Amino acid sequence: MLRSLKLITLSLAFFMTVSSVSSVPSVQGAEKWQQLFNGKNLDGWTPKIRGYEYGENFGNTFRVKDGVMQVGYEAYGPFKERFGHIFYKTPYSNYRFRVEYRFFGDQSEEGPGWAFRNSGVMVHCQDPKTMTKGQSFPVSIEVQLLGGSAQGERTTSNLCTPGTNVVMNGKLETRHCIKSSSKTYRGDGWVTAEIEVRGGEVIKHILDGEVVLEYDKPQLDPRDGDAKRVIEKRNTDSLILESGYISLQSESHPIEFRKVEILVLDD
Repeated sequence: MLRSLKLITLSLAFFMTVSSVSSVPSVQGAEKWQQLFNGKNLDGWTPKIRGYEYGENFGNTFRVKDGVMQVGYEAYGPFKERFGHIFYKTPYSNYRFRVEYRFFGDQSEEGPGWAFRNSGVMVHCQDPKTMTKGQSFPVSIEVQLLGGSAQGERTTSNLCTPGTNVVMNGKLETRHCIKSSSKTYRGDGWVTAEIEVRGGEVIKHILDGEVVLEYDKPQLDPRDGDAKRVIEKRNTDSLILESGYISLQSESHPIEFRKVEILVLDD
């Protein structure tokens, strides 16, 4: 009887241990994604539109509608190169960023031809408070978001470099835009873009779980006027960008963003 009781006790202890372990998710394996957009308002986000002061949301360009962040131009008339960006309040260095986006409707009147179904996620941005009133784009690394037209191929999650350069395959790249290897995304469907940023080292553009573009050593371009102003205010001789703000772009074509989220990574 005593041996039977001991066996029952040991079995119960084993069962309880296994149950408790299986019911608690692994802290090490859990991904703690943080939502940067609450789906209700623009708390934590501040616009900077060319020709206007930081914080002035001209024409209600950036707004929340039906749970998504929407970019629209009903109050613009002719677009007049009023490129805009909306910045999240916190700078980051090592992280994965993920956003769902979709283009819709017609481009703003007199929007440039290249800006048809064109927007972007800007990472490693300069402090938006340091942008000039007439500055079109923050000094940053742009993950360019493009929608396809009815005909032809058009990649998305490309790279553009306002005031910056990168290193690719061991070579300094000074081209302003470089295409990814993505397919063309047509229509008004939602697309999920992911970006992995590792400080001043590797940056990866990811679509559907596949890396479509990769480069490293994002850095300021001393030939660029806006970048020169950033360089002058830095406390280092290095041009490498190791951190910065994140912004979403308005470039004359209506777009919606949802599920704007970040996973902060270890240094």
